[in-house]
Amino acid sequence: MFEELKKRLQSTESVVSLILGVAVVLVVGAVIVNTLKNKGVLPGSPEQKKETSGTSTGPISSPTTYTVVAGDTLWGICETYYKTGYNWKQLAEANAIVNPNHIEVGQQLTIPVLTPIFPPGQVDAGITDKKPEQKSYTIVTGDTLWDIAVAQYGNGFRWGDIAKANNLPNPNLIYPGSVLTLP
Repeated sequence: MFEELKKRLQSTESVVSLILGVAVVLVVGAVIVNTLKNKGVLPGSPEQKKETSGTSTGPISSPTTYTVVAGDTLWGICETYYKTGYNWKQLAEANAIVNPNHIEVGQQLTIPVLTPIFPPGQVDAGITDKKPEQKSYTIVTGDTLWDIAVAQYGNGFRWGDIAKANNLPNPNLIYPGSVLTLP
């Protein structure tokens, strides 16, 4: 078996064929990467590096316009302007967008003044947490650290602080009747 393999590898046709095969694979790979990069699909592509017009860092006080760039979604645009994606439906309605899954590069969108919509238990990053009325909390059946954090602080993301203050090895395991210290 080794003799036969040796004979095949010594053949110049096999070596040339192998080299040409590798070269073709490399060229095809480079063409595919270049094509995807030029279409704005890959990170760092020219479309994604372009500065977005009308980008806002805070809440808007008057309607503005935004030019859609490659990779944009209504959810993402809403996150930029309203700090939450849940306003995507109102944005679509304000711009008479029939199919919210299809917005085109270069399309001009009017960004209306809207009240940000947050799901229950989520708060705007600009809102400060309220202080708990008690220094401790007794767990009841069905509680989660998230629910406790929402009830006590108005911010579910404070669950980590509660877990840390109580040295909980597994924050997913809390037991009814246990008393938690509220930081």
